[in-house]
Amino acid sequence: MLIANKHPDHGLPLEPADAETLSVAGARMVSRFLTYRPNHKPTPLHSLAGLARETGVASIHLKDESHRLGLNSFKALGGSYAVIRLVLEEAGRKLGQPVDIAELQSPAVRAVAARMTFGCATDGNHGKSVAAGAKLVGAKAAIFVHSGVSDERVAAIAAFGAEMIRVEGTYDDSVAEAERRCAEMGWLVVSDTSWPGYERIPALVMQGYTSMLSEAAEALPQTPTHVFVQAGVGGLAAAVAGHFDILYGSDRPRFIVVEPDRAACIFETARAGHPVKVAHDEPTIMAMLECYEPSLVAWRILSRKADDFMTIGEEDAAATMRRLARPAAGDPAVVAGESGGAGLGGFLTAVGDPDMRARLGIDAQSRIFVINTEGATDQGRYEAIVGTAPARLLEMA
Repeated sequence: MLIANKHPDHGLPLEPADAETLSVAGARMVSRFLTYRPNHKPTPLHSLAGLARETGVASIHLKDESHRLGLNSFKALGGSYAVIRLVLEEAGRKLGQPVDIAELQSPAVRAVAARMTFGCATDGNHGKSVAAGAKLVGAKAAIFVHSGVSDERVAAIAAFGAEMIRVEGTYDDSVAEAERRCAEMGWLVVSDTSWPGYERIPALVMQGYTSMLSEAAEALPQTPTHVFVQAGVGGLAAAVAGHFDILYGSDRPRFIVVEPDRAACIFETARAGHPVKVAHDEPTIMAMLECYEPSLVAWRILSRKADDFMTIGEEDAAATMRRLARPAAGDPAVVAGESGGAGLGGFLTAVGDPDMRARLGIDAQSRIFVINTEGATDQGRYEAIVGTAPARLLEMA
């Protein structure tokens, strides 16, 4: 399904706080922080020229976040960045002077971090980022996972020394339990979704994503005309829409939000014109996007800067994984998890439908940008869908 953004705020400038969060200066600060992270290097930007020829567009570029900081997901940028920022701020309060990222591993800062515990709910990737950030600074992490999170994803988070807390129900149930338990224990919640009275930390998480976008913008040969980005609670989609609006101004690309049709809280919010919580029904294979209530900060940005909202089905996601694994002639093989290729899945769905293609203005001059947000974060599920183990696929590439 596809709908245009008809919200009365569509096209209005960003709120000042959101513009500051997603600014070019903010992206530069995140990039500087990244220079102090082990394993940091820009992720690949792949040109999918073969797929572009097949679909009748000028170009398709895919930013491959499966290589980010050894954590296999773009989420490595957000939660860890927020944890580091919060540790430096607390150290500044305790020491009575500003503390720079260059001092992160100093004994005084690590002594402050050792007394801090960071908690969050997760489908898998955000919790891994928070746990990795906590380990990096010498803090503790308590990660809340709902019943749909696979054992493999839980083990990947626990490997960073986090306390794992299982919660019955959905992602939204784990968010509520994380908020309750953290308040009870005096832990800091580092959530990638926001609610009334809780906006600053999710904004820091979103700011962490902007360095990925500045990397992409520097590497792209031309400004994209269309951007298809997947959404769960909407944090990544809002970061991309807002930062690209600031970066490109009047040349900004058309921005399309893509969601699973079984968990389309942003789509239904756009249709209603205000934030809504959608009912939980069948689970989706796009587990990292299985969210039923939008982030308020994300919706505030998307109501202004998203142009269209669409949904894709289970087979659309699976087919995109297989298409990236066995690419068009001349294109690189890409390992994309169930949620990782959803943005590209949205494009492929739209370009294969004459009505959608026309409504989105996709033609032979269109330049498409998408993000592979995750690799095979559950290798068993990946192999079951694609038919090849991810390691084997990369060996053959």
